[in-house]
Amino acid sequence: MSDPRDVERSYSNAETAAKLRRLADAIETDKPFRIQVAGERIHVPKRARFSVEHERSSDEEEIEFQLKWDLADVPAETADEQTVEL
Repeated sequence: MSDPRDVERSYSNAETAAKLRRLADAIETDKPFRIQVAGERIHVPKRARFSVEHERSSDEEEIEFQLKWDLADVPAETADEQTVEL
């Protein structure tokens, strides 16, 4: 079992747009892909569930785009997967 992890990284608007385009392309083609976050490569299966979360407090608001999946859905690496570097 992997250790718990919670990492957040900020990007410029141009970097964010480029990353979202690559992510959208990978999702739209219905293929698994890998992302690298803070030095760790993560395999995201094509059956990952996408959601949008909105949080509000008295002094700020936040929108999070999330991909979630069961670890049992992560197959062995395949040659046809796309890589999205984050």
